Amino acid sequence: MVRVRHVVLAAATVMATPAAAEVLDATYRGTMVCDKLPFTSDKMREAIEVTVTGGAARYSHVVRLRNLAVEAAAEQGTGTIDGEKIDLQGTWKGGGREYAAKYSGSFVRRSARLKGMQTWTDGGKTITRTCAGAIKRPFKPFLPRNRKQAAAW
Repeated sequence: MVRVRHVVLAAATVMATPAAAEVLDATYRGTMVCDKLPFTSDKMREAIEVTVTGGAARYSHVVRLRNLAVEAAAEQGTGTIDGEKIDLQGTWKGGGREYAAKYSGSFVRRSARLKGMQTWTDGGKTITRTCAGAIKRPFKPFLPRNRKQAAAW
């Protein structure tokens, strides 16, 4: 009977601990939803792609100011990975408007939730808006494998 209690207690402890994030070198894809701007008709939901290599990240985020048209240039930026934390900073310029963006978040399992702010400059006015979203990598078996080079004879 005592053994059964120990097994049940051990199983409950394992189930109660949150799953640790496994931040792998991979391309993480997802979407960001940003608040409405004075010159847009609604909130915008756009694609974001983050490539993690070692402790560094680089990203690209689609910019759309009208309902159907995607801007010619995407927001581009870089970032850092520190354990399970991710911090991204980037910029965008186009059509007399520009902004600087900062996003941060934490990885859980194979995904991360991001939150941040964009600071826009439009016609001499400064506008800020919040953004939130999530990115996720493919399952580990679907990631590209590093091939070992054949030994030279």
